[in-house]
Amino acid sequence: MRWEEFASHAPELAALAQQRFDRMGLALLGTLRKDGSPRISPCEPYITEGELLLGMMPDSMKALDLLRDPRIVVHSTVSDREGTEGDVKLYGRAVNLTDDAAWRDRYGDATEARIGWRPTGRFHLFTVDIASAGFALFGPERYGLAWSPERGLRRLPIAEDPEVTQA
Repeated sequence: MRWEEFASHAPELAALAQQRFDRMGLALLGTLRKDGSPRISPCEPYITEGELLLGMMPDSMKALDLLRDPRIVVHSTVSDREGTEGDVKLYGRAVNLTDDAAWRDRYGDATEARIGWRPTGRFHLFTVDIASAGFALFGPERYGLAWSPERGLRRLPIAEDPEVTQA
């Protein structure tokens, strides 16, 4: 489902994702290589007009992966090994918008507004069709969120790790 629809079904989780994407300006993408092995690549996510947009350099390996197999995970970057800032994962499929001039303009506007640079020439553009999502927060306030269309949004406790608390 589109970002806008996901946000209406799981507003708390969507807000956490947007906060992390906006704060860091970066996410990690999980794609599948031609041989089926996983690939992790950085990307700048933009939430624009109800869509989660991902732009990529022409013929980048992550873009070629998605053109071949659209399965994707978008993971907010983590800069705290304790996990106290929390991280979001969105699972789904990439939808190719490369040939859609209107979406390319919208993406260009969003990029220019955020970083003062506008992509020109050839580039790949995808939106994410979200199938499920999760969030995990560690530290003093340990909890997780899980969402899928079938089960809705669920809040999950994250147990203390006895090995960590004994150290």
